[in-house]
Amino acid sequence: MLNGPNLGILGRREPDVYGTQTLEEIAGAVAREVAEHGWEVRSVQRDCEGELIRAIQDSYDTVGAIVNPGALMIAGWSLRDALANYPRPWIEVHLSNVWARESFRHESVIAPLASGLIAGLGGFGYQLAARALAEVVHNRS
Repeated sequence: MLNGPNLGILGRREPDVYGTQTLEEIAGAVAREVAEHGWEVRSVQRDCEGELIRAIQDSYDTVGAIVNPGALMIAGWSLRDALANYPRPWIEVHLSNVWARESFRHESVIAPLASGLIAGLGGFGYQLAARALAEVVHNRS
């Protein structure tokens, strides 16, 4: 699980938009979701794009990824390049329905590279992304 800027304060950050679950609680739910596949969750949250890029580059050995780029979806071109080189499938996730919000949030520079995208379902979206990722990984095997 790769999480971008400001997602480390989930539970306290605009709960009316992002919900009350913490990132740790979401990671726990995802861990339970993927346990049946024998997978473990590595949860990384960074507020700096360069640190997210390093995390991607250090994770080529993983089976796949769930990526919430936060606002970096809008102009995170370096993050996009790192994800373009990531050799595994990944699912983009957003807690809120970004298309129901301000117009500057309506385009993701990284979404065209993703295996899929889930938005607007709060923390449950991460669990759905885990299910989708398992399906994609098993279909590629």
